[in-house]
Amino acid sequence: MNERRTILICDDEEGVRESLNLILGEEYKVDFVNNGNEALQYLSKTNPDLVIMDIKMPQKNGLETLKELRQKKPNLKVIMVTGYQSVETAAEASKCGILEYITKPFESSLVKETVQKALKSPNTIT
Repeated sequence: MNERRTILICDDEEGVRESLNLILGEEYKVDFVNNGNEALQYLSKTNPDLVIMDIKMPQKNGLETLKELRQKKPNLKVIMVTGYQSVETAAEASKCGILEYITKPFESSLVKETVQKALKSPNTIT
C-alpha cells in the first residue's frame, strides 16, 4: 500500500482546519498550523506534498508567507484559500506561483478535486 501524501493546512480559523481535515483526512495525512510563521517553521523541517494556505491571517498573511516560502521551496505546490477574493489578491497570488485559488465557503467536492488536480500537476504555475 502506498504511503499517504501529506498536506499542510495553514489557517487561523479552527473551523476551517476541522472542515478541511474532514474533507481530506481519510485520503491524506493532514498537518495543521495556525499562521504563516508556524507554516515557515514547519516547512523548514518537513516537506509536505501540498500546502493549503489562507490568505488573510494575523501576524503574517498568506501572501507574505508564500513569498518567503518561494525563496526556500520554489517548487512546493500551494493552494490559496480566502473568504475575501479580489482580483488584485488573485493576481498577486498567481505571480507567486500558486496552483489554485479556493474561496470560502467551499464545497467538499471542489476541495477534493482541486487537491487531486494540484497533486497531479508537475509543478507550480510560473
